[in-house]
Amino acid sequence: MATDIPVRSEGDVVVVSPEGELDAVTSPGLAEVLDRILAAEPLCRGIVIDLSGVGFCDSRCIGVLVSAYRQARDLGVGLAVAAPQRSVLRLLVIAGIDQVLRIEEDTGHAVETVLA
Repeated sequence: MATDIPVRSEGDVVVVSPEGELDAVTSPGLAEVLDRILAAEPLCRGIVIDLSGVGFCDSRCIGVLVSAYRQARDLGVGLAVAAPQRSVLRLLVIAGIDQVLRIEEDTGHAVETVLA
């Protein structure tokens, strides 16, 4: 399942672009991809999770995002979320994730943010 999540590099930043729903069934695949990126050598400078293709996420997804943020922070890697759809953004704000993670309107800004 994790191999279905597109991953690309933009310089020293890895952009992860899950699609569809991120719930109890699919969120572990995202976690696996993020864990693999954070374990890779050499370590990237930043990770952007592009949520533009995600129409739904639940608490499991939020847990994955927070865990990845903490792991990245401890490694000195920037992490940001980009382009969440309105319903997903609403959930992130309700959950207070916007107070922890950087959430950018588009991937380009997010790439700049994680390198700053």
